[in-house]
Amino acid sequence: MINKLITKIQKTNAPIVVGLDPMMSYIPKHIQIKAFAEYGETLEGAAEAIWQYNKGIVDATYDLIPAVKPQIAMYEQFGIPGMEAYKRTVDYCKEKDLVVIGDIKRGDIGSTSAAYAVGHLGKVMVGSKAYTGFNEDFATVNPYLGSDGVKPFIEVCKEENKGLFILVKTSNPSSGEFQDRIVDGRPLYEWVGEKVAQWGSEHMGNGYSYVGAVVGATYPEMGKVLRKLMPKTFILVPGYGAQGGKGADLVHFFNEDGLGAIVNSSRGIIAAYKQEKYASFGEVAYADASRQAVIDMIEDISGALKR
Repeated sequence: MINKLITKIQKTNAPIVVGLDPMMSYIPKHIQIKAFAEYGETLEGAAEAIWQYNKGIVDATYDLIPAVKPQIAMYEQFGIPGMEAYKRTVDYCKEKDLVVIGDIKRGDIGSTSAAYAVGHLGKVMVGSKAYTGFNEDFATVNPYLGSDGVKPFIEVCKEENKGLFILVKTSNPSSGEFQDRIVDGRPLYEWVGEKVAQWGSEHMGNGYSYVGAVVGATYPEMGKVLRKLMPKTFILVPGYGAQGGKGADLVHFFNEDGLGAIVNSSRGIIAAYKQEKYASFGEVAYADASRQAVIDMIEDISGALKR
């Protein structure tokens, strides 16, 4: 799957991923009104609004981008209807030939991680029949439990030709409370990065590993160090836009071949119409505002990489 992701990045010339992280406050009133008229102000109504909102954004941007990254918590908060909207979103994005990164941040003891991996990336057996659960192409994984929590995901990825992005240095302000702690003379995130590179060396695509890393755009100097520690690791870079990251901050996340990283923007794209820069589109044309935000992000990153 890493090979497909790279091919699509090269085809679109857009090393970006749109984070489909819907909140009710992002969803335009006309979508909410229509959904509530059909299902009431219920969990089902919220899920319908989320689905229609996502569909509008995907329809407006799928030809420009290689991938999407739905954050599962934004759907889980609406219970079973929300999870149905998540699955519907994943399936629709795959129909549009987008690579889907399931932002699930799972990681537990062996048997539990194996179940998570099967549910999101693999197939579950029911009697003599096999079924896919959520069927994303990649999943994000928390490595805090060590190899026991990661290797079951790697095994499923090998079976299904899928991939992972493992948390190494996250973009949130308090990430340093643990990730920056010095262990044997080096920050913990460097040790994690080296372990990710080791895991990935056993699961290679054409030049890059199927085992990627998550490194926040808000820490460009740390990203520079980690890029050297993980030369064949694809880096998923959150924190662009709304969290403060800019194209100029991202240069060192990429290798000299112009590959090696994919940059995420969530509310900066899906709620672009709420920004002053895109306010002229208005609420009804929210998806057109999202398309323009994607175009502007591509130009920002491409311009930075050419300097």
